[in-house]
Amino acid sequence: MSLIRAALVIAGAMALTVSVWGQAMVTGNLSPPANMRPPGLKNVGIEQHLSEQIPPELTFRDESGKTVRLGEYFGKKPVILNLVYYNCPMLCGEVLSGLESALRILKFDVGKEFDVLTVSFDPRETPQMATAKKAEYIKRYGRAGADQGWHFLTGPQESIDSLTKAAGFQYQFNKDSGQFAHATAIMILTPEGKISQYYYGVEFAPKDLRLGLIQASDNKIGTVVDQVLLYCYHYDPQTGKYGAVITRILRLSAVATMLCVGLLIVVMSRRGSANRKGAGQAA
Repeated sequence: MSLIRAALVIAGAMALTVSVWGQAMVTGNLSPPANMRPPGLKNVGIEQHLSEQIPPELTFRDESGKTVRLGEYFGKKPVILNLVYYNCPMLCGEVLSGLESALRILKFDVGKEFDVLTVSFDPRETPQMATAKKAEYIKRYGRAGADQGWHFLTGPQESIDSLTKAAGFQYQFNKDSGQFAHATAIMILTPEGKISQYYYGVEFAPKDLRLGLIQASDNKIGTVVDQVLLYCYHYDPQTGKYGAVITRILRLSAVATMLCVGLLIVVMSRRGSANRKGAGQAA
């Protein structure tokens, strides 16, 4: 039975692999060099700082106005970090909506397998704004316990500067409009608070997020099938998504084929032995 179970797991994983491979995923791009950006946007973009430690000593305020350290959210589970500002008239709302939509599809629960940190990079914003924004998205998400795992923070300019610098998040304030020009991305952090992956745009593929969270957790969450998918797929920091590793898929296919052939031989051998035993007893 163990051989049959192993074969079924691999066969199921291969089917999922083909399914994931065939699905289109959101493509993200790194920012062009500053000298190639439009005037007024030379300080706007994403500079990847993979494996960079998000400073745990930085202080912000949570929704209740309590002063918290970022390190309080590290140490137990992966974290999705997204930088927005709550009064943003366009992109930030789209990013939050895209993230919430993807999280609603995931079988992982916010507050259980992972946490989410939504941090405002506008020092003028208040805990009251964070409270209102949290209430909106927790209601949309609609899962019990999410309010304990999805945190909306505000903070002083010093903390914002240190956080955005560590994350490689570049933005610029426009005095004429009173708004910020900024890029759109979310980051997955390891439980220790180190940047594991970046995902770009305003929509995020749930399967990419799932694999990213599993990888950031050092395989402490997820299933056997997820482990097989991670073997077959590799995160590409240039595109911000997972791509198939053909050689690994072919290798796994060969193993699955050999297991199936071996199982067939065992089943046929046992059936033949049973038939011979039955014939001998009948004689």
